Amino acid sequence: MPTSTRFVVAVHILTCLAVTDGKPMRSEDLAYSANTGAVVVRGLLSRLNDAGLTRSQLGAGGGSLLAKPANEIRLLDVYRAVEDTELFSLHRTPPCENCAVGGNILAALKPTLLRARTALEDELAKATIADIAADVAAIGRFSIPLVW
Repeated sequence: MPTSTRFVVAVHILTCLAVTDGKPMRSEDLAYSANTGAVVVRGLLSRLNDAGLTRSQLGAGGGSLLAKPANEIRLLDVYRAVEDTELFSLHRTPPCENCAVGGNILAALKPTLLRARTALEDELAKATIADIAADVAAIGRFSIPLVW
């Protein structure tokens, strides 16, 4: 089963906002960069706004901005803002309790799944949007100016 792309696209959006030096960006321009629809971007911006990571500037030349410095936005904050943080889904219907495996599988599996989720969140807590923006600049595959 494929996972959601919300987190990666949200990091993309925030990284775009981080490299614009405080210049607001329209959802259409963010969508162009991420190669997705403006409706998708607006939905993510709504979640990011609710989490206090972005804000909007109205009027001519308006758009979205970071609500705080990029070095204060951890990837874990982004993940929690846009994803269902239940990383692993359990059975849709409870396993058979009369079965030796079915009656014990959840109790046996849950500690491992919790450790995996904790490891993911620990890694995401170590990196910030500023780190990703710096990595994008360091990779620097393109010498042309940003499209917007």
